[in-house]
Amino acid sequence: MSAQIKSPTRAVEPAEAVGRAVPVKPPRAIMRPVGKAIHDFDMIHDGDRILIGISGGKDSLSLLHVLNHLSRYAPVNFAVGAITVDPMVPDFDPSGLRDYLAALDIPYFYCQQPIMEQAQEHLDEDGSYCAFCSRMKRGIMYTTARKHGYNVIALAQHLDDMAESFIMAAFHNGLLKTMKANYTNRDGDLRIIRPLAYVREAQTRDFAAAAGLPVVPDSCPACFQMPTQRQHFKELLAAEERANPLLFPSLLNAIRPLMGVKTAD
Repeated sequence: MSAQIKSPTRAVEPAEAVGRAVPVKPPRAIMRPVGKAIHDFDMIHDGDRILIGISGGKDSLSLLHVLNHLSRYAPVNFAVGAITVDPMVPDFDPSGLRDYLAALDIPYFYCQQPIMEQAQEHLDEDGSYCAFCSRMKRGIMYTTARKHGYNVIALAQHLDDMAESFIMAAFHNGLLKTMKANYTNRDGDLRIIRPLAYVREAQTRDFAAAAGLPVVPDSCPACFQMPTQRQHFKELLAAEERANPLLFPSLLNAIRPLMGVKTAD
């Protein structure tokens, strides 16, 4: 089944009706590691058109405001748009983001696809819902980017995600790998970047709360309804960090070279 892609009109409701729909300057505690990651991995080039993946969670909404701010004030000339892929599951409704993005005057694409229903049809009991959902969403984002002239897709994974992926790959697959900060897809026509690669999850949580961002509850329903390996490793790293406060700086030093690998995921 093909995704339904909708581009909302430019009619904007009053800001009070859609949350704090004004550009928000993220704090220096976020902008500094973002700036360093963008520089270290050469993420943004003059003339780029960047499509930001927005789930409605704290991380993607933080990334939205980070890149929107940079597009207005950074010395590099680039444009941003945003996309949400609605997996069409009960108790999860990101449709309110349409008005929020319209009020921010950011081009926005709202796509609906029954991903969870399709996963239940095609996955066996050992299959990963998160991996299936990620592949489906990625395909829809690629299609939308190509159709509307975007050459870069920005995803909101942060340092905690990178560290969890590294530990999972080592423990379960015997591999030294993690998610990449900047790479080109297999077809060679799109770059994928992760500007929050040096940012901690707690920082996006604090920013979203302080800025009153319209976070959509349970923005990845599968992660709440089904146990995942990632949650196990998140808890393992949290326990270790309580004993070793320098854990994540150490992990960043270890995985930084792996983030720079430019081949497709």
